[in-house]
Amino acid sequence: MRLQGKVAVVTGASSGMGLAIAERFAAEGAHVVAGDINAPRLSAAVEKIAAAGGSIAGLAGNIADRAHAEALVDLAVERFGAIDILVNNAGIMDYMQSVAEVDDEVYRRVMAVNLDGPLFTMRRAAKYMLAAERGAIINVASTAALHGGAAGAVYTASKHALLGLSRNTAWQYARRGIRCNTICPGGTVTNIAESMPAERLDPVGAARAGEFAAIIPGYLMPHDIANLALYLASDESRMINGAVITADGGWDAA
Repeated sequence: MRLQGKVAVVTGASSGMGLAIAERFAAEGAHVVAGDINAPRLSAAVEKIAAAGGSIAGLAGNIADRAHAEALVDLAVERFGAIDILVNNAGIMDYMQSVAEVDDEVYRRVMAVNLDGPLFTMRRAAKYMLAAERGAIINVASTAALHGGAAGAVYTASKHALLGLSRNTAWQYARRGIRCNTICPGGTVTNIAESMPAERLDPVGAARAGEFAAIIPGYLMPHDIANLALYLASDESRMINGAVITADGGWDAA
């Protein structure tokens, strides 16, 4: 087993990529702490993984709430004795507005989940990882972290910022045993559209993003991202640090 005995925190773990990552990590021997804002869905995910023989604990809450983000990390240490791996997967979409149309509520909400939450968990985890002189942080960004056409202004800004946070963390702690890498998925079959109700979409911005989406080579499944996350979490990638890895079927090559 590639993660035998390691302890991992995975956010946004009740469905989609987060659930696939939590399942794969548990199957590879990790103790998993799963977080998500959807309590019923998270409970079902935890039960599913435990029934398959996985070692898992769940904690429902909003990752944008600093107390909850820190509690996820603390739970890993309290329950399993350490935190070796942190996967920041939780994220929400904007409504495809351009900068002239976006309002403060959307800006604050998207940035809170997509950037503040990862910063909170990373800051808490880094204290434990620095003391142990080991740790792997994996931030799930998006093709919107690399391009300007995939989404609205705020989602794009949040993912660009997450990429910068990841790179700085990788550099700062490169000699202290902590690695930080970023996965940039392309179109992936998840339920993130739930955070983007059709009636709130900006039609002009959505049409413009649609032009970029039209050249996508194909869609990934959640397990495709889980496979990559497993590699980045394992000792097999011990010298991979600060990497920005696209998983998009070649979309970024256009």
